[in-house]
Amino acid sequence: MDERLKSPAVDYLFEAILSLKDEDECYQFFEDVCTIAELKSISQRLDVARKLDAGESYSVIAGSTGASTATISRVKRYLSYGADGYRIVLDRTKV
Repeated sequence: MDERLKSPAVDYLFEAILSLKDEDECYQFFEDVCTIAELKSISQRLDVARKLDAGESYSVIAGSTGASTATISRVKRYLSYGADGYRIVLDRTKV
């Protein structure tokens, strides 16, 4: 974990997210907390991570998600060298 992120406010945000009980509550909370653009950007990056993990090429991912190659590269870098946050989520949500 990057210590620069650590703060009581971020701790409270994560506690709030962990308190949500279902998808409907997530929609309600994130609609209030994030702009539509922010939420779409976060969900796009997670979709890119899922597709990279599945072995899809940059061009296929760019075409299906609308993500730029810069975004795809950034997600790839965090998949390989990040804090393993993507990995945790991808492993827990595999269908």
